[in-house]
Amino acid sequence: MFEWMLHRYLMHRSFFVKFFRYPYERHTLVHHHVFKYDHTYHLIHEPDKKTIPMAWWNGPVIVAIGLTPFVAWSFFSHKWGVLCGASITCTLYFTAYEYIHWCMHLPKKRHVERSGIFFRLNGHHLLHHRYMNKNFNVVLPLADLCLGTLMRRSKVAFAQAQGPSVPNVQPKIRNAVKIRRPLGAS
Repeated sequence: MFEWMLHRYLMHRSFFVKFFRYPYERHTLVHHHVFKYDHTYHLIHEPDKKTIPMAWWNGPVIVAIGLTPFVAWSFFSHKWGVLCGASITCTLYFTAYEYIHWCMHLPKKRHVERSGIFFRLNGHHLLHHRYMNKNFNVVLPLADLCLGTLMRRSKVAFAQAQGPSVPNVQPKIRNAVKIRRPLGAS
């Protein structure tokens, strides 16, 4: 839920950036401008590589903000093990986010890129680049499912990125004409 809220309300909404413009500018205005849903979904120009990950200091800040409720809960309950577990979980989640996102925009036939989970997540993220108000989660699309922003396929055909780890997210052909064979024909 935290990734979804951060992505939707801080990185994609300009009304939150009145006082703090950095997330919106860096993500929506720069990242989504460089990496679209077509062939530009993958890195084309080497200097644009720096726009794939977040700045180095974003990780500790995002993890710290995500831990705020766990700090409060641990303080009042005196169960500091929960905070330790949450710290490890939040750090691993952010690391997974950065690595998976890196592999999506800079494919190199890595081992992770051959997994079925990555294949599905890559299609999920590709649709986010096509429809910026959908599919906010990168690692675990559970919040997208629960909050009504999950999109599995496009409703309209578009020129999408291609590659061995990029699924076809085009609309399914409905009412396709089936070819009938005469009885007895094999």
